[in-house]
Amino acid sequence: MTSFDVDTLSFYAAEAPVYVTARPEEVSSEVAAFLKLLHPRALILELGCGGGIDAAHMIAAGFDVDPTDGVPEMAAEAEARLGKPVRVMRFDALDDVDRYDGVIASASLLHVPRVGLPDILERVWRALKPGGWHMASYKTGAPEGYDSHGRYYNQLSSAQAEAMYRNAGDWLVYDVEESMGVGHFSAPSAWLKIVAQKAIIT
Repeated sequence: MTSFDVDTLSFYAAEAPVYVTARPEEVSSEVAAFLKLLHPRALILELGCGGGIDAAHMIAAGFDVDPTDGVPEMAAEAEARLGKPVRVMRFDALDDVDRYDGVIASASLLHVPRVGLPDILERVWRALKPGGWHMASYKTGAPEGYDSHGRYYNQLSSAQAEAMYRNAGDWLVYDVEESMGVGHFSAPSAWLKIVAQKAIIT
């Protein structure tokens, strides 16, 4: 089962120094809103931390953050920013169970090939503690495929995302929002934000 795209990983490896300096320093509103769902000092797993801007904000806000990235060159950039180790971990290596209070994947799972995404979402669900929260953002509104930089996007529709998530685990709260936005190294496009809470076992 394919859970990563080699060309996409190669792009981020080659462009890591340029990519991290091209991103605005401010934290996105979706990340700020997600943090309000978590208790103080919550343990957060970040999938695809990039240059570490969001992780730095979460750490400064008092959260215990486990930043990870599947590209060694990108993880090194994040380490330099954060002054702490950043794990090199592809999504398909996530094997924790009931560990995290939150799992955040801002503009990262959108690169997972559709055939491999169900497995990754199941891993995210398992990694969360009961009652834990997950947020992810995806590009939407176009056919799946590659952009001009050679990066793959799964381009899930709202219906496709909802079906994949509901099949991945028992979610207590589930929300899907669509909006317009701009990614890094890309033109304005439609985006999909998923927020879900793992069901509490009673």
